[in-house]
Parts: sequence; structure tokens; C-alpha cells
Amino acid sequence: MIFGIGIDVAATRRIKAAIERHPRVRERLFTAAEIKACERKADPFSSFAARFAAKEAFAKAAGAGLIKGLRWTDVEVANLESGRPLLAARGAAADFLKSIGDGVAHLSLTHDGGIAAAVCVIEVPPTDPAARNQPNPATAGKVTGDL
Repeated sequence: MIFGIGIDVAATRRIKAAIERHPRVRERLFTAAEIKACERKADPFSSFAARFAAKEAFAKAAGAGLIKGLRWTDVEVANLESGRPLLAARGAAADFLKSIGDGVAHLSLTHDGGIAAAVCVIEVPPTDPAARNQPNPATAGKVTGDL
């Protein structure tokens, strides 16, 4: 069951300017793992911008303001070997997902032309016991119906 959907965009040049003007901003907004991952990229600021947009999208999907004490580093973006982004929640973000019934955050990122975008969908298990027994094509790895 969908709890919330959030979307955000971030201009790469604004993130770059903020980090260059105030280097400590990087450590305030991003985890050590995120910084390391971004700095390995040919264009690290596009990756920083996408991760920033992901954090904002998560907050919007959660219902901005519902998570007291949320820190930027409570939401971390990581990637599978395939490149698929994952959202790791810690601290107040993890507490929030637990409080809504073991919520899971799904994430999609993109960047092009100096703009990064992120979409976050927070999903919670269905409250109807009968619905819990239905297969989920997303987790089963199968697609049903025509595309």
C-alpha cells in the first residue's frame, strides 16, 4: 500500500556552489559513504545533487514535518552493483518507517542538463490480511500484463 510519494529536483550548479562556498556543507548533508561514492564519479556534483533531491523527495513522501529530529544524514542513498539506487534509513528516518508499519522507501534518480531529480515512494504492508497473500510483481521479479 502506498503511504506517500515525493519528488524533488536540484540544480547541479547550486549544489556545487554551496559545497565550494562552504565545504562543511558536504558533511552536513551527506554520509561518508555518499561522499566517497560521489567523488568517484566523473561529475561528482551531479551525483551530490541527485542524492540531495532524494533526501528531499523522501521527506515529501513521508509528509514533510512528520519526522521530528530528521537529519540529512538519516537518509542515505546507496547503489546496487547494477546501479539501482537504494535508500537506507537511519535515526529518525528509520524510526519513522518503523512507526508507519515497517515502511519501505523506493527510489528513482536521474540527472541531465544540469538538473537532478528524484522520486521516492514509501510503501507500507497492506492492512487487509487477504491482500498480504497476493503476489507482488515488483518483489517476485515478474511483470504481469501488457507493457
